[in-house]
Amino acid sequence: MGAGAGSRRGQIFLRSLLFLLLAGPPARHPARGQLRYAVPEELEHGAFVANLGEDLGLDVSTLSARRFRIVSRAGARQHLEVNLENGILFVNERIDREEVCEAGGTCLLHLQLLVESPLELYRVEVEVLDINDHAPTFPWQEYVLEVAESAVLGARFPLESAQDPDVGTNSVHTYRLSPNGFFSLEVQTRSDASKFAELVLERALDREQQRVHRVLLTALDGGVPERSGTAHILVTVLDANDNVPAFDQPSYGVSLPEDAPPGTLVIQLNATDLDEGPNGEIEYSFSGHAPPRVRELFHVEPRSGQVLLKGRLDYERASLHELYVQAKDRGPSAVAVHCRVLVHLLDVNDNAPEVTLTSVSTPVLEDAPPGTVIAVISVLDRDSGDNGRVSCEVGPNVPFELRSSFRNYYTLVTTQALDREVVPEYNISITARDMGSPALLTRSTLTVPVSDVNDNAPRFLQPSYSVYVMENNAPGASICSVSALDPDCQQNAYLSYSIADGHIHGMPVGTYVSINSDSGHMYALRSLDYEQIRSFQIQVQAQDAGFPPLSANVTVHIFVLDQNDNAPVIVSPMPRNGSVATELVPRSARPGYLVGTVSAVDADAGLNSRLSYQLLQATDFTLFSVAPDTGELRTLRSFLEQDASRQQLVVQVRDGGQPALSATVSLLLSVVETLPQTLSDFSEFSLPPEVSSSSPLTLYLLVSLGSISFTFLLAILILTAIRCRGERRSRRGDSCSPPRCRCCPGSRPSSDGLKTSNLTAQPPAGTAAATCLDVPAGGPPGYCYKVCLGPESAQSDFMFLKPCSPPRNNEKDPGKRSRPDQHLQVSKEAKQPNTDWLPPSAQRPALKRYQIQHWGSRGSRWKG
Repeated sequence: MGAGAGSRRGQIFLRSLLFLLLAGPPARHPARGQLRYAVPEELEHGAFVANLGEDLGLDVSTLSARRFRIVSRAGARQHLEVNLENGILFVNERIDREEVCEAGGTCLLHLQLLVESPLELYRVEVEVLDINDHAPTFPWQEYVLEVAESAVLGARFPLESAQDPDVGTNSVHTYRLSPNGFFSLEVQTRSDASKFAELVLERALDREQQRVHRVLLTALDGGVPERSGTAHILVTVLDANDNVPAFDQPSYGVSLPEDAPPGTLVIQLNATDLDEGPNGEIEYSFSGHAPPRVRELFHVEPRSGQVLLKGRLDYERASLHELYVQAKDRGPSAVAVHCRVLVHLLDVNDNAPEVTLTSVSTPVLEDAPPGTVIAVISVLDRDSGDNGRVSCEVGPNVPFELRSSFRNYYTLVTTQALDREVVPEYNISITARDMGSPALLTRSTLTVPVSDVNDNAPRFLQPSYSVYVMENNAPGASICSVSALDPDCQQNAYLSYSIADGHIHGMPVGTYVSINSDSGHMYALRSLDYEQIRSFQIQVQAQDAGFPPLSANVTVHIFVLDQNDNAPVIVSPMPRNGSVATELVPRSARPGYLVGTVSAVDADAGLNSRLSYQLLQATDFTLFSVAPDTGELRTLRSFLEQDASRQQLVVQVRDGGQPALSATVSLLLSVVETLPQTLSDFSEFSLPPEVSSSSPLTLYLLVSLGSISFTFLLAILILTAIRCRGERRSRRGDSCSPPRCRCCPGSRPSSDGLKTSNLTAQPPAGTAAATCLDVPAGGPPGYCYKVCLGPESAQSDFMFLKPCSPPRNNEKDPGKRSRPDQHLQVSKEAKQPNTDWLPPSAQRPALKRYQIQHWGSRGSRWKG
């Protein structure tokens, strides 16, 4: 058995080789972007078919990396395969054309070739050429033909046809009959070009002379080499049955839908026989050469002649069935007559389209340009005509579309830019619908995830942050937290926080605050002092971990809140040489007489710096009082003889904080009959020597001489005019501009500054105007001072120091500042860190003197 099989394979190989030599190399027919080859059947495994790599223009070295392959449906046999090393298409398993293509005609293998990176699709057709590997065969090796002896010359007797699975010239080509003296052979051709033989009576039969005739029928095909099959025909001569059945027509045609159920009547055949009795009774049956497939699908009722459907029809497998039915009477020497029934099947839309995802490239980057290929989709409908024409579409509202590359092949491509933050994944519904009626459709869902790209910068939850921190905070304590969001995912959304480089009061910002890079929590690295720094701002940056990284900045405003951590500081009066501050009060002072003003400052702000004054201790509480808001010390009544000449007072200054802080100052008031020409402890500034050198006596002398002499009168008039013009300038509040302040143009700066001295200038009798002297060089830089001496300057040593800026709206007219019984004071705006509360105007001169004297020494002790 093994030797026979090997011999048969060797014969097939030799025939295939001979065929290839005669036919030449496999044909390649490029047509509309596809290749076509021809290959004979029955080739052994590994036989060369074509060089696809060369024909398609592909780089053979990249075929494996690009996954070059043949795409076939699931379950289909892989007759051909591609060698990825050289790009050669070869035979993977033996191809039997009769098995692959049951019907005759051209036998094609449709191959879809796919290569990736980039994704390309090729279509190749391989025609399987028939070789003469089958010999004609008869249904029976011996066939009995009964012929009546009364048969006329020329009578024809159809014989059983030989079957050859090969096609074309390799199928049954002709028949031969062995030599004999009674019969000849005629070969007929059917409509499908198949051949069948008829036995023709050439000489009258005589049953009495010869009852049986034996002839040999040989069927020959047209292949090379020629093959044949034989059958023995035994002709039995019968007694005469003069009439044979006859059909109404030799051929019938009928149409039948492919979905007809079993038992459906196909056709009613009718044959007649003029004989009577058994010779006229007709029986119907299939002819002997009816193919097995026909016998499986159809059934002939012997008595009635009805042809019934027996099995399931399939238009896609065979659209036409050819039935050969014979009618034969039951008489002796019955002769069978034949007819042909052609059953045409009508296609029914009974096959829904099939959708196959040939290749899918997922996930897709969200920055993929429009037109990027996502998948290759193939659709197949086994119906024909409109029932087999398929349209394919995707669902609405998706940024994808289908483009047809080959017939029934589509590529799914993007139509617009994708955004993973809006839609992270697409479920694409693909609908394939045929053109039948009713139309059948198939839906398939393709899930396409979108891969993230770092295309979104972090975004803070607030455009800016305001943080309020109480001063004297603990170093390392958390003061706030910033947070940002990044709509990207994975590492593109991982955020780290940092503080931008900068300086706060000359120090790096990193010495003040720090931030947790992961959580965004901010911490104070030092204890903040409201008196040193009230607010500052920093830039916080949030940066993701994408490539390239994206970042965003936000401004964090940090406001330091004040605590009542500074007690009031007494700035006036200041004790001298460690002793108690003293002041002289004339015994003639009336009630309300201004003894002096107690001034204090508080480095805090707001309520914490709002000061109130009260008389804490006194020798006689009925004699003096302190204004709670201004700190002015005034007499309540006139002095009596029994009142002590030395009055001891203790004044307390309390701020408005919680808890309140306070300071006290002790005053020693001496009641005298007349006031000496010296400054008290309430004033620590004196006028220049040149001012004190003037005396009222000189002024009186000038006035008296003026009354006598015209020259002196003219001098008085000039002096009066100069004095009036100076008074108008004082009332207008001359302003100064940098870099030098020139409040009083007529004044001359003194290089010695202000020195403590008494002012003895006296205006003429009856004159109420004040005498003003500008002292520009005695105070701090940027200020000029006007010294105003009232008509009672001999008894009062007050000096008003005015800044160069215009007067505040809540200040009284400058011309009304000089009042009797006031001491010389220095008016200067307090340059303290807090500006939330300004002391009363009566305290401002003392505050300015305090700042002038202690600006350098107190700077190291104050906070801020």
